[in-house]
Amino acid sequence: MTALISPDSFHRLVKHAIDSGTAASVAEAEALFRGYRLAVEIDAAAARDPVHQAALLTAVALGRRVFLGGVTVSGALDAPLVLSMPLGRTLAKAVVALGGALELRGDECPTIFIGGGPGARREGFCVRTAASGWRGGILPIHSDLQPSAGAAMPLSGMLSAALAVNEAYLHVSGGMPAAGRRVVGFSLWRPSPDADWLEADAREPALTYLPSRLWLIGLGHLGQAYLWALGLLPYRDPAELALVLQDIDLITASTESTSILSESDMIGQRKTRAMAAWAERRGFTASIQERLFAADFKRQPEEPAIALCGLDNAAGRRALDQVGFDLVVEAGLGRGHRDFRTMRLHLLPGRRPAAEMWKAAAGGETVEARPAYAKLVAEGVLDRCGMTLLAGKAVGAPFVGSVAACLALSEVLRLLHGGELHGLIDLDLLSPEQRLLWRHPGDFSRFNPGFSMAG
Repeated sequence: MTALISPDSFHRLVKHAIDSGTAASVAEAEALFRGYRLAVEIDAAAARDPVHQAALLTAVALGRRVFLGGVTVSGALDAPLVLSMPLGRTLAKAVVALGGALELRGDECPTIFIGGGPGARREGFCVRTAASGWRGGILPIHSDLQPSAGAAMPLSGMLSAALAVNEAYLHVSGGMPAAGRRVVGFSLWRPSPDADWLEADAREPALTYLPSRLWLIGLGHLGQAYLWALGLLPYRDPAELALVLQDIDLITASTESTSILSESDMIGQRKTRAMAAWAERRGFTASIQERLFAADFKRQPEEPAIALCGLDNAAGRRALDQVGFDLVVEAGLGRGHRDFRTMRLHLLPGRRPAAEMWKAAAGGETVEARPAYAKLVAEGVLDRCGMTLLAGKAVGAPFVGSVAACLALSEVLRLLHGGELHGLIDLDLLSPEQRLLWRHPGDFSRFNPGFSMAG
């Protein structure tokens, strides 16, 4: 009997193999991904550092959604978990909670070292994460390069891990021969391509002020990455962060493949309620809005003045500047097998009204002619309607949303620390050094959205 496939149960990165023509059938694509494995290692010094712990946890949480053959973790995992994440008392418990396996893999699978200095050159893929101050990136394991010192900022660790998992997936999927041999990174304080992330930046402030009120619109791929990033921040009193979480959808198996906080036992739950429960375990205060985001309501004065938008539809985005937020950071991700590593961030209000920026949904890539889709129809797994629905779903990879979340939340953190804000950031993880951005012309110096102190 042929198994049925629901568009809402389909792994969004396995879809990459089908849409690109790499796999000729769903079974072949799924077998390909079950063969992908990842090893992560951390030494004793890095294991005690909160920034490197942020990198380790992010690498495991992202890696197990991409490398379906498993993520193994080894090193000083008996270290106490110093981050206030609801994952247990030690790194080992946190790794297991996130889906990693505690073992030293002896074969030649891709390896990510968390932090540390240069190591011996290895055959195959082996990179190390590097983070300092607001700067994060990856280096080949044997590279003598190292970012100059800076005050701890956990999002730089999250950024380095997301870049490392992207690089490892590029390696196993054959997307780039240079994967693992290049130096990749950037600064979250100065994301301009002109800023060298390896050099010390005297303008980087110590992380002192954190957002105290935020509205998260959309709780899928991007929305959960925002929440994960907030969870890594060192709140002195996490109860001071009041979140409004808005979405209407349920968590599906497909959600789990891209969204860093979704687990299989959440499938069928409303995203709002599952994410509110996670936020409250982290110590935050959360309220929920289970309605479509549209222009038919007004934000009240006591509600968050800043919104982080993770919507994937133009209709909702067109209303972003019409409901009374003082500031909206919006991120959009590529949807097709060629552009799923791309992201574009906007800061609203901007030069143009949101209704003009998203006049109509952009057309996607046409992939229905791929052999795997024809095979599904021929075998009766899908009818043509079902095939069209499945083909229309986005390709997605959790590491893309995590990089976008680091950039988006950093806009808010720079606002709180008197830094520059950006009206637009364009970035492609195939070539992040070619990112584009322009400074937002607005004066936000008198805008106080509320803040909490870092501890």
